[in-house]
Amino acid sequence: MLDYLLTEEQEAVRDLARTIAEEEIRPVAAHYDVTGEFPWPVVRKMAEVDLFGVLVPEEYGGLGGTMTMNMVLVTEELSKACGGIALAFAGTALGVLPILIAGNEEQKRRFLPDVAAGRRLCAFAITEPQAGSDAGGIRTTALRDGDHYVLNGTKQWITNGGEAEIYTVVALTNPAKGPRGASVLVVEKGTPGFSFGKKEDKMGIRASATRELVFQDCRVPVENLLGKEGTGFITAMKTFDASRPGVGAQAVGIAQGALDLAVAYAMERKQFGHPVSSFQGLRFLLADMAMKVEAARALVYAVARHIDAGSKWRPTMYSAMAKCFASDVAMEVTTNAVQVFGGYGYMRDYPIEKYMRDAKITQIYEGTNQIQRDEISKILIGEHVAGRGSGS
Repeated sequence: MLDYLLTEEQEAVRDLARTIAEEEIRPVAAHYDVTGEFPWPVVRKMAEVDLFGVLVPEEYGGLGGTMTMNMVLVTEELSKACGGIALAFAGTALGVLPILIAGNEEQKRRFLPDVAAGRRLCAFAITEPQAGSDAGGIRTTALRDGDHYVLNGTKQWITNGGEAEIYTVVALTNPAKGPRGASVLVVEKGTPGFSFGKKEDKMGIRASATRELVFQDCRVPVENLLGKEGTGFITAMKTFDASRPGVGAQAVGIAQGALDLAVAYAMERKQFGHPVSSFQGLRFLLADMAMKVEAARALVYAVARHIDAGSKWRPTMYSAMAKCFASDVAMEVTTNAVQVFGGYGYMRDYPIEKYMRDAKITQIYEGTNQIQRDEISKILIGEHVAGRGSGS
């Protein structure tokens, strides 16, 4: 791995996450993949060592510092051992972002210390049965009634669903305005009228809880509104700008984990009296895998640093690039890693097939890669028309 000139703080964060991954996650990854249970013992260990603190500014009990880069480093290291278990952390990062972006001082002081301490996990809820890639098609409503909003609707495929305590929910406070009438509300687990649907039985990331959220006349206090009414989609898009490098980091971690296993296996497995690593065709395959993983990591890290630097330009295009490129690399590398293992790679007795299953979702959630490419191309064309070019 290249020297990315990490600060001492970043190296400490990465090394701590790596220790958790190797000592706490890797030994139990297969168990949670088979059972689909939520890995609360591992989550409690993450909280014990203050890993969630990297998501929260120092003034609210967190570590502060380069928060995006730290989030990326932690997500990558955890995902090397298990992409599903890593989502307890990464899903919380996604869920807390709207509070960081649009929350007022009172809201931040009310919610963030518990997140930093790992006492309460978070989740972000925008997707609905009829609104996936078309996020503007949401139908969940939150209509004002005195000092409450009355929330009705269903959210689908919510990471950390049922396990998180804090949910940032996008809903229509003014349905007549469509997407311009959307707002974000913080809804706490246990609020009357808020329940959970079935837990999804998934192909990959099986250690992560994915559930429906059901709102039936759920009364949410007005003080839980993040920002102003009608700014929900602006907040959601800013959230994705900051979170997509995290998906890229998850993809890089999964890809690196698969590559590490493939290299080790190629050195041990013998055919025709020689380790398969001695065959040029396989060595070239491993080389291509390594080049693409490192390229994906470099892009993800660069975008994270761009965000932390507070550039005047929104990182939308670069965040989309990081997520799209890294997840495509993860799918390619994990597929090739299975090929390196041959027939054994197809068997659940070996850990490599799980990496391939876990990789697939990174091409789908937080905007499919087709949506990412569409977003990138629109910005490129828009910048060309404006005469600004893509170098800004």
